[in-house]
Amino acid sequence: MEAFGAYIIDTDKLAREAVAPGSDALREIARAWPSVVRMGGLNRPALAEIVFADPGARERLNAIVHPHVRRLADAAEAYAKPGQIVVQVVPLLFETGYDERCDASVVVIAPENERIARIARRDRLSENQIRARMSSQIDPEAARSRATYAIENDGSFAQLKERTRAVFDALSAS
Repeated sequence: MEAFGAYIIDTDKLAREAVAPGSDALREIARAWPSVVRMGGLNRPALAEIVFADPGARERLNAIVHPHVRRLADAAEAYAKPGQIVVQVVPLLFETGYDERCDASVVVIAPENERIARIARRDRLSENQIRARMSSQIDPEAARSRATYAIENDGSFAQLKERTRAVFDALSAS
């Protein structure tokens, strides 16, 4: 939607900023799981092993990180131009209740096999690791039913762009 003029806030990037060396969130994580902080930085694979094997640990991590991410997102939103549509890219939109902060919610849904292939290419994870992560996320059909708009990502890039443009136009009209 950035190509159409929206101001994008990527909460995945903000989450990385929130746990940067020396940050309050990293100190909180170090208190909870000392073994995942090495040489002043977060060992993401070690933390992932813990939180994707233990839902309680994942909830604890979310309780640490998400308030910091929300604060950073609020600060970033101040840079949007007056009247500009602000799109917050939030991987755990419904799981964390972040959708309640939004005027509208948009989900992009791709077939499961395509999602697995993309994550494997991007993160070099095994299918079992990917499925463990996916099991902690809302079911795509449940997300579709909760979202204001759903964009199907099951075709070409041109189709995805066209579908995204239609949602952007609908948001602009409201």
